[in-house]
Amino acid sequence: MNAPTAAAHLLPEIKLRDVPQALIDALQARFGTRCSLAQAVREQHGRDEGSLQAPPPSAVVFAESTQDVADVVQLASQYEVPVIPYGAGSSLEGHLLAVQGGISIDVSRMNQVLSVNAEDLTVTVQPGITRKQLNDAIKDTGLFFPIDPGADASIGGMAATRASGTNAVRYGTMRENVLALEVVTASGEVIRTGTRAKKSSAGYDLTRLLVGSEGTLGIMTEITVRLYPLPEAVSAAICSFPSIEAAVHTVIQTIQLGVPIARVELIDHHTVRMVNAHSKLTLREEPMLLMEFHGSPGSVKEQAETVQDIASEFGGQAFEWASTPEERTRLWTARHNAYFAAVQSRPGCRAISTDTCVPISRLADCLLESVDEVEASGIPYFLVGHVGDGNFHFGYLIDPNDADERTRAEQLNHQLVARALSMGGTCTGEHGVGIHKMGFLLDETGAGAVDMMRSIKRALDPKNILNPGKIFAV
Repeated sequence: MNAPTAAAHLLPEIKLRDVPQALIDALQARFGTRCSLAQAVREQHGRDEGSLQAPPPSAVVFAESTQDVADVVQLASQYEVPVIPYGAGSSLEGHLLAVQGGISIDVSRMNQVLSVNAEDLTVTVQPGITRKQLNDAIKDTGLFFPIDPGADASIGGMAATRASGTNAVRYGTMRENVLALEVVTASGEVIRTGTRAKKSSAGYDLTRLLVGSEGTLGIMTEITVRLYPLPEAVSAAICSFPSIEAAVHTVIQTIQLGVPIARVELIDHHTVRMVNAHSKLTLREEPMLLMEFHGSPGSVKEQAETVQDIASEFGGQAFEWASTPEERTRLWTARHNAYFAAVQSRPGCRAISTDTCVPISRLADCLLESVDEVEASGIPYFLVGHVGDGNFHFGYLIDPNDADERTRAEQLNHQLVARALSMGGTCTGEHGVGIHKMGFLLDETGAGAVDMMRSIKRALDPKNILNPGKIFAV
């Protein structure tokens, strides 16, 4: 297995395209105050939660309807100017950066639930609604949307990056849970893909093509997703372990035994310490699993007892159960705040986040070798993982003004990705490629597959205006 061949941490060469004043005038005439040229607004829409930086877009348009999005794209196509969709701004791989300039289309005001079909277990929403807003809106139906990437991301952004998160081990990812889309194409045409039916053999699967395309093939304006019945009983637990290896082997045996655990998250002792400080908790500062069980009261009890028995074989101790919503919320809020807890542990730092995913049988090998490497490097870090499906994240906490630290952190990232690929894994389990992992995509898929992706991009977006400079160079 060769080391990655491209410098994945570098921005592609920035060649800003001209944004004619005639286009700005046309946008302001069409949208009035919803077309902003303010520096602060443009800068907000020109960055995400990642560590890369680029010049901001030339303007930001706040869309409120499908027609708004179509009108922006039609004008941008006329002038061959890039458009970059923007939802909640929580991505990590530079997806939102205007590396070729252009217009940011903010869809956060498109945040309505359009229809709930409770009998069919589906809901159709606009792309700007966040996962928390969606679940609040449908809580009276007895159903919920389970995909939980941690951040309160928009459903459109989650579909565009093929997100997953803490519940994926039981409920799958956005790939399995998006049924249909309404999309604005590169020419400004509005098309629909898929239906509310559970399956179809009608032609090319355009829905799956667009889910994960990161805004490079179309801009989603309506999304139909699966819902699930709220479980009759939910129980959460935490368990501390003497080592990461013991925690991971507990997870592997749990999955291989077929225990239908809903969530199982790993956090290492560094992260527990950071979470304690940030959330004012007193968790044992040892490697820890956070688990959640869904089902009937009897099945939840059986699942939990089975996992507790497995954990005890590997030295697991200090089991703490949380059966009330308040107790569960306290535990999972601490987990979801791990990223922010880590960043606050080193004021002024930025986190370079990894996103490898490997077959569950290779998880322990990949994790332990990677921990040894980062410990030897001296770079501060945190470690969290959706380990039930083999996905984990290191966050290397670097001084953004220290070139040596960035270089060392990116080298760690390169070594981790090479290791994951050699074990049959992937460079990105859920964050997407964006800019940061463009080089890794070539190593993972090969030149032929990337050329095929490039051919699709050219066919659907011949002027290269839809979020250009992401996933691969055209």
